[in-house]
Amino acid sequence: MAVPSDRPHLTPQFCFNQTALRDFLRISRGMIDDSIVQNLNALMTPSRNPWDPASTAERQIRPVERRPTDPQACQIFKDDVLFQSWQTRSDVLSYCAGVALDPSDPDLALKEIESAKERERVVDERLDPYSGRFFPREARSEMLANLIRNERSVESIIRSRTWGLVSERCGDSGTGWEEALNKWRAQKKSKR
Repeated sequence: MAVPSDRPHLTPQFCFNQTALRDFLRISRGMIDDSIVQNLNALMTPSRNPWDPASTAERQIRPVERRPTDPQACQIFKDDVLFQSWQTRSDVLSYCAGVALDPSDPDLALKEIESAKERERVVDERLDPYSGRFFPREARSEMLANLIRNERSVESIIRSRTWGLVSERCGDSGTGWEEALNKWRAQKKSKR
């Protein structure tokens, strides 16, 4: 069975290092969500009946029904692996979203100083036609906020796809992934 990735040490430097943040999310998603079919197949018990060569004598018109996955194995996988992984990624994204909202970003002050200098500068546009244009740099916190917004959208899409496969294979009732995750969070909180 797959093991959820460990939560990284959360610091503002981790969040502002977009490569490290994206790598963590990519690896975590790759271990659980991208390989969900393999993870679910690993939950199935091997066949009790030996393979029968006569089964290939006729062409199967309909696909053979899938064997149901053991409900207890499914629940253990969801509780110990899937939801744990999702919660870790949610914690990282929430922490980094808070870092992006922090007004003490040193780049923000630098951006304001740069902006003031550019407004004061006087250059003859006949000599330098591009001097009248000012291309402000995006602050690190703004770039991080955009990255977090994008990654949350990606996370929602991935969770929806993964939950569809889990529901199909584990025979879950029509609950959505948000509801199932919130229920797991509440159960985990009540056990503390």
